[in-house]
Amino acid sequence: MTDTNRATSNEPWTSVQAYVLAVICLLVGIAGGWLIRGSQSPAAVETASAAAAAPTVAPGTQTPTPAQMQKMADAQAAPLLEKLKADPNNVGLLANIGNVYYDAQEFPTAIDYYQRVLKVEPANTGVRTDMATAYWYTGNADTSIAELQKSLSYEPNKANTLFNLGIVEWQGKMDIEKATASWQKLLDTNPNYEGKDKVLELMAQAKKHSGVKPGTPAKPLQ
Repeated sequence: MTDTNRATSNEPWTSVQAYVLAVICLLVGIAGGWLIRGSQSPAAVETASAAAAAPTVAPGTQTPTPAQMQKMADAQAAPLLEKLKADPNNVGLLANIGNVYYDAQEFPTAIDYYQRVLKVEPANTGVRTDMATAYWYTGNADTSIAELQKSLSYEPNKANTLFNLGIVEWQGKMDIEKATASWQKLLDTNPNYEGKDKVLELMAQAKKHSGVKPGTPAKPLQ
């Protein structure tokens, strides 16, 4: 299966732009409850979360507004979009463009490009997992769960998909039974999973909500 890769571009960014976007991307991971990108390793999540625990901004640098984030994303995506004109169904370009907008929190735009990938490669579980996660960030837990489950129909034991499904079932639906079942399946089918300790921690936290009525949204993890 083909997973989503980080977008690369020959278009230079200023050091401030690159730094600010990196900080924002780390904060997205924390605010979203430790969700994992379709092809991201568990070790990368642990590293990112530690770095984001007390994020700092370079002196004189302000957190960019949504408009500024979109402008930076547009600038990074521009050379990729130019290449796409000659090859509109190039799944690598489409996925990379989707990643650019995902990282800039332009989730509806990211979803659009991920959907274009999936029209060509419906079994691309990395991209489908990323798209499902983007849906979660837009507040659409139902579609996020449906897409994560569809991803699992192609790759039933995909660790990152099971990890994210547990998060959304817990935080989006407060369905502790389904959330812990997803995480348990992750551990059972991926015995060498690098993020095992994190999964066990999440399971313990989720079980504290066992008395809460399913369907009640949880607060994002801090």
